[in-house]
Amino acid sequence: MNNRVKIGVLALQGAIEEHVSMTSRAFKSMNVDGEVLWVKRPEHLEEIQGLILPGGESTVMGRLLETGGLLDAVRDFAARGGAILGTCSGMVLLASEVYDRVVGKTGQPTLKLLDITVERNAYGRQGESFEVDLDISLLGEKKFRGVFIRAPVVQSIGSEVKPLCHLDGRIVAVQQQNILATSFHPELTNDTRFHEFFLKIAVHEA
Repeated sequence: MNNRVKIGVLALQGAIEEHVSMTSRAFKSMNVDGEVLWVKRPEHLEEIQGLILPGGESTVMGRLLETGGLLDAVRDFAARGGAILGTCSGMVLLASEVYDRVVGKTGQPTLKLLDITVERNAYGRQGESFEVDLDISLLGEKKFRGVFIRAPVVQSIGSEVKPLCHLDGRIVAVQQQNILATSFHPELTNDTRFHEFFLKIAVHEA
């Protein structure tokens, strides 16, 4: 990584600052010359190699992506090799199909970049949030602390999707080529390893 690396965080709604901070820490940990940018308009995607979709409210974020012309722009970004990391509601935004235990199939706007079906809020509401140590082999033997807040789970995956982590038999992290998604919030820990893995994908070193 000799050239300056630019990573964008979708800055429409949700846990923006936490991802900005964690990505900056990952740059420092890897001794990489990097910059984190806020992405609010389609033209901002032209400046970056990787895009993070933060946690927040997936229905609201989907509508903002749609009205701001970012749905197609993010799809084009992924098609030309741009790396994407979606956490929590970011996973929901990436999914091809979304279900809710109350309303069934939601029909909400999504990017449909990951061949997965997800159930949103699968672990319950805010008061049922929890933390647990996860085994994620690509990060090494040391367990990764998973922070689950109104988290989705992956119900099914397509043939090109690789499960990265399970919790109680349910898939909570996946990869499909240049796209990563997690049910949990890696930005709410003190561990930069997941963001470091994403940065390697962004610069085609993983």
